[in-house]
Amino acid sequence: MSAILSADDLNDFISPGVACIKPIETLPPASTDDATTSSSSNETEVILDGGQGAAAGPGGANGANAPAQISLTDCLACSGCVTSAEAVLVSLQSHAEVLSTLDAAPALRVVHHPSNNIAGGRGKFAVEGLENEDAKLFVASVSPQTKANLAAACGGGVSAAEAGRMVEALLRGESGLAGGGRWNNRFAWVLDTNVAREATLVLGADEVLGTSSSASSHFSSTSSSLLSSPNPTTPARPILASSCPGWVCYAEKTHPHVLPHLSRVKSPQALTGTLVKTALSRALGIPPSRIWHLAVMPCFDKKLEASREELTDEAWASGDGAGGRGVRDVDCVITSKEVLMLAESRGIDFLSALKGGAPSLGAPEPFPDATLHDFLFPRGGTRNPPRAAGTSGGLLHHILQSRAAQTPGAEIQVNRGRNADVVEFLVTVGGEPVFKAARYYGFRNIQNLVRKLKPARPSRMPGGRPFGSARRPTAAKSASSSLENSYVEVMACPGGCTNGGGQIKVDDPVVLERRNLSGKPGPQEQKEWLAEVDEAYYSDDQAERLGSGGGSGGDGAEGGDDVVGGISRSYIHDTLAYWSRMTGVGIDRLAYTSYREVISDVGKDKAGSAETVVQLAGKIGGGW
Repeated sequence: MSAILSADDLNDFISPGVACIKPIETLPPASTDDATTSSSSNETEVILDGGQGAAAGPGGANGANAPAQISLTDCLACSGCVTSAEAVLVSLQSHAEVLSTLDAAPALRVVHHPSNNIAGGRGKFAVEGLENEDAKLFVASVSPQTKANLAAACGGGVSAAEAGRMVEALLRGESGLAGGGRWNNRFAWVLDTNVAREATLVLGADEVLGTSSSASSHFSSTSSSLLSSPNPTTPARPILASSCPGWVCYAEKTHPHVLPHLSRVKSPQALTGTLVKTALSRALGIPPSRIWHLAVMPCFDKKLEASREELTDEAWASGDGAGGRGVRDVDCVITSKEVLMLAESRGIDFLSALKGGAPSLGAPEPFPDATLHDFLFPRGGTRNPPRAAGTSGGLLHHILQSRAAQTPGAEIQVNRGRNADVVEFLVTVGGEPVFKAARYYGFRNIQNLVRKLKPARPSRMPGGRPFGSARRPTAAKSASSSLENSYVEVMACPGGCTNGGGQIKVDDPVVLERRNLSGKPGPQEQKEWLAEVDEAYYSDDQAERLGSGGGSGGDGAEGGDDVVGGISRSYIHDTLAYWSRMTGVGIDRLAYTSYREVISDVGKDKAGSAETVVQLAGKIGGGW
């Protein structure tokens, strides 16, 4: 992004009569006199038909190395518009930002002295380079959807696991980013977000099934009062998934009535960021600002998630993220497309130069804490969820399995909805439904969901019945129809996270060349491409090597309902409890977050849009 930002660069592409919603990132709070909500009858809806959305944010080149831009077609975090300020937040997180940060100063080095029998038997760790105030310790995390997308782009039978090693070779290896730049800096560790995903699965199941209280002993083994409440706020039923930031942003801007239903468990990206910043800060004795965390994700919305005030050290250090201006848990997010741009900027052809040479990387250096090292780098690696779990992390699937494990003889039934992205699930015992959940993917289906949750409005006529979408039928058609959903997995992208807006698409040049396609691919070619990405996601060869007992929970207790889908609940709870004790921070602040209604600034006496964007653009330093 250009360092010079003028008012002429602002383009909010707001349709006449549609109020611009202020961005996720807010400036220092002003007076609350104008904090009034608009009428619920003036709700705006996301319309994706026709592809008429204009490009968002500051204008600029559309070349291969241009900063990431967002629009209605690839970033769904909008209520009919994406503001220029949000476009700035996205543009500030790009492959160019990664390179500029790497080249700013020599990286901090963690020196391991294994001869000293301390730190859990792993030796002593020291940090070199702290005298340079600009020096940082670089850590990265990569999503499994990104690995699958890059594997499909490589072709030639490249697995998602091999694509993951290629990304690690780019970030950590000598033949990657370290081969160029001013200081030849590299990332010290490259993590797989599947590790944090397994923790979110267990915490999510506890939240939905009400098992967190029975597991609270795992969190309260310390005398600190901060550790006694793993989840202080239980969402209203049905609990809605909150790991998709596009859906969360949409709910905060246009449907605040659903916010009490959002799951409080952090997404895998956010949980990984908090773990990295807290654990390394405590273990190495350095402030979070000296740790720079890069996340590689499948969608642009994750950049907006990383910009949330609730996901900074202000939230977990003080317990109050409101109005905080702390250091972000995730400093920068790049997408699968930007991985290719990052490699190209160093003169590396990612799809060919790193293929085959990545396995020579070797094991990473020990993490400064032995217990967390075993958690972050499990023996045998990590694995993706099974095909039945879908491509968005498998939270709904894990909750259904966990509920079925509670009752002997329980079965899971699947009922297709009006389209492939609406699915209903029932856990039945002896043919009788005891638990109901659903999956809603894509904004068209999401809009139907939020209408059902909208509170009924009272009639103005004396004795009149309430009206609105929250009305319930007077008689139930069946036992399953009368049973309310306990959980709904909501994702903005049709088909799930492998179809994220930041993924390499079938019409990208690298895919067109490999598939020998000329012209614009049609719907059938797009469907075949997404199926190829999904297949790479499901057929990860690491899952085959691990079998049914792998993953970070493989060392946990055996038998009973403790191990669900190869994940040991007791192992996850024990690890989280250890993390809480190590940092001295309650698990309610480490693993859970909050949401807020976002109110329009239009017509209010506040800073102009140009001033707002300039202030946001000036936050590059200090982790912003």
